[in-house]
Amino acid sequence: MPPEWALHDATWLSWPHKEASWPGKFGPVPDVFATIAAMLSRYETVRINVLDEAMEKDAREKILNKVGHDEDLQRICFHHIPTDDAWCRDHGPNYVFSREEGRLHKLVLDWEYNAWGEKYEPYENDNRVPEKIAHQQGLPLVKPGMVLEGGAIDVNGAGLLLTTESCLLNPNRNPSMTKKEIERELMQYLGIEKVIWLRDGIVGDDTDGHVDDMARFVDENTVVIAVEDTAGDENYGILRENYRLLQECIDSQQLPLRLIELPMPDPVYYNNERLPASYANFYIANRQVLVPTYRCARDGAALDILQKCFPSREVVGIDCTDLVWGLGAIHCITHEEPAAVL
Repeated sequence: MPPEWALHDATWLSWPHKEASWPGKFGPVPDVFATIAAMLSRYETVRINVLDEAMEKDAREKILNKVGHDEDLQRICFHHIPTDDAWCRDHGPNYVFSREEGRLHKLVLDWEYNAWGEKYEPYENDNRVPEKIAHQQGLPLVKPGMVLEGGAIDVNGAGLLLTTESCLLNPNRNPSMTKKEIERELMQYLGIEKVIWLRDGIVGDDTDGHVDDMARFVDENTVVIAVEDTAGDENYGILRENYRLLQECIDSQQLPLRLIELPMPDPVYYNNERLPASYANFYIANRQVLVPTYRCARDGAALDILQKCFPSREVVGIDCTDLVWGLGAIHCITHEEPAAVL
């Protein structure tokens, strides 16, 4: 599995339509998706799952309002693939490559998806998305048989994978599998050599602790790790423990990982509920890094830190204050389709 910063053939989205995911505040959400799609389409193809022609027309119009000209829509492609919700990071296709006779072959891994431990129903359409995409693209499909969401893992493309015990070892995912068995599956299907296990996820995260809200590889040896400096904050101890665990880790070259601290935003609430707002939920595109912002004084500092991590890419902040009411941000709604350039 290539790292996210490897060249993309495309980025996948699933257009939002489930109002219950943003109860009482769905109205601004499609415009946030349109902003993200328009920004991504500047440098790569954007493939969007929609339910039907009517949804495609609505999405096209909203994106056109962001890009300005019909010709700017040439890199936007729509796929009539039914979904239950919009979290493409978790239900979308996991592309990997196999090498045969010196050539790379792209295939789709179709992990099982159960809406984060059957928290939300229905999810049958979401679970079928990878299979339908593989069929449309004429790609081989491999079904490992294990429940796994894309936001639960992060890879460096050089043998390491980040995840959390609170998510992958939760009995609502793969109750019959041991930690060693899960590691073996990840190694077999993703081509990794070592799993780095963090502990718990941030407060407000309904996924049981997806790693893409806390810790992300930005190169083969460097991890940005979210930290909370306010000792009384609920996330303070959680993030400090995960930072400590990363300090003890070494990479495939037996070198310690380089850690870069990324601040947490001020707590974001809606209807008295604390939301999983985090700058770590950024998405690495071909020539950009899209970073969630939250109308917070720390937004600028987070963007500056990530710009130093990606000097050859444009780091762009996108206001996700409304989007995160659905309990996810930019990384949660995007899924890269890597190009065969390993």
